[in-house]
Amino acid sequence: MDKGKIVSIEDRIPKLKHQRRKKANRRLIMLLALFFILIAGIIYFQSPLSKVKEITVSGNHSYTSKQIIGKSGLSLESNIWKVDRGEIEKKLEKIEEVEKATVNVKLPNRVTIKVKEYDRLAYISEGKGFYPVLENGHILGKKQIEEIPVNAPILIGFKEGKVLDEMLASLKELPEVVINSISEIHSNPVKTDKYLVKLYMNDGFEVNATLRTFSEKMAHYPSIVSQLDPDKKGVIDLEVGSYFKAYEAEEAEEVEIEQENEQ
Repeated sequence: MDKGKIVSIEDRIPKLKHQRRKKANRRLIMLLALFFILIAGIIYFQSPLSKVKEITVSGNHSYTSKQIIGKSGLSLESNIWKVDRGEIEKKLEKIEEVEKATVNVKLPNRVTIKVKEYDRLAYISEGKGFYPVLENGHILGKKQIEEIPVNAPILIGFKEGKVLDEMLASLKELPEVVINSISEIHSNPVKTDKYLVKLYMNDGFEVNATLRTFSEKMAHYPSIVSQLDPDKKGVIDLEVGSYFKAYEAEEAEEVEIEQENEQ
């Protein structure tokens, strides 16, 4: 067998020194690079580059974007790396009208806020003012509106509680065309049924109903009035059956609800 070439220790020492020098140089370069990265990081965090440059808000109707930003606690002086999304979302969801808030950080320095508000299903009439009623049953007592709203029914005689919640739940189930035809809804409770209501419609008819069957029967309101003489106004009673009585009539005229036409 051929023996391998034997290298003397004298020949190996220069190579070992060279390898050690290369390793030392690599360590030095890594340490210097880490040092400069740390310096750059410190400079970056102290510079305007790390601050929020743009805040955009979407989905807001009850509050301006400026108001939402103010309630979030954010500003153009905020550090982009210190933006606590969860904390900001909690702050915004404490606002009465806000159902859900979503905050996103988009590097290098942009923050977006998206809010989902509760719908305003109606307005409560109190004194000379009108107060919005949210779909969760909360009345916005500090949001008084002087003029009569035209985009939702006026509720009279209602207070926060089960009856109001039932009223709002019923309204949410109605087609928009029916909601738009309602002018006023009066709470009209009796001992046997605290859920009785009286409606004044924009077309001149009155409706007596109970919230227990309100959404089911009122969904067919267009079908009911199509069977009546538009020049003969009166009261449509939907409490138990379905019948109509003209203001000047002595007896009620029966009205059938053709549900199949409203499917």
